[in-house]
Amino acid sequence: MSRPRASGGKKAAAESLVDKKARARTILKQLDRAYPGATIALHFGNPLELLVATILSAQCTDERVNAVTVSLFQRYRSANDYAEAAPATLEGEIHATGFFKAKTRSLIGMGQALVARHGGEVPKTVEELTALPGVGRKTASVVLGNAFGIPAIAVDTHVFRVSQRLELARADDPDQVQDQLAEVIARPQWTHATHLFIIHGRRTCQARTPACPECAVEASCPWPEKTGSAPRK
Repeated sequence: MSRPRASGGKKAAAESLVDKKARARTILKQLDRAYPGATIALHFGNPLELLVATILSAQCTDERVNAVTVSLFQRYRSANDYAEAAPATLEGEIHATGFFKAKTRSLIGMGQALVARHGGEVPKTVEELTALPGVGRKTASVVLGNAFGIPAIAVDTHVFRVSQRLELARADDPDQVQDQLAEVIARPQWTHATHLFIIHGRRTCQARTPACPECAVEASCPWPEKTGSAPRK
């Protein structure tokens, strides 16, 4: 992904952190107007259900996960239920989400770890969450931000793409993107910013055919490969 250049072949001046923070505030206001009520798409009733749904969402659409968890959450109501699950049975129940063998191992291991280390309760820190089988930093952030109301940025494929096109972050590693976004976005907005970037990535800033002419933040976006406009030099 190339960076925009100023006219005359010279590189554009580097944006200061102060200016980037101001542009981030503007972008979030514009996205908030474009997507009022943006929130997490996964359905859940408690922290354990969100943790399970987020594990299942890897390489799977939220819509499919929601379809699977309707019945799954009726049968598995506690961490102990997952800890004692029969692998073959659980594999069949989550088969539609893909990678069902690996996800089954994660769910059973997660349940066993919650029972052994946390009395069956979902912990409220990144360190404790990421120590659970199948739980990475993104999953931990989803749970913290949406189940516990603790501000957190979760970098999925949409947040990764949108934030880099907007040049609010620049890295190949999602964890580095998360750290960079945390520098330019005010902490109280971290969770909501995640929701806005995800919905924007799904509806407008798609990977292959972004709808740049209809984009709510087009004027604030320096991406040089916008569709429907003349290429920048």
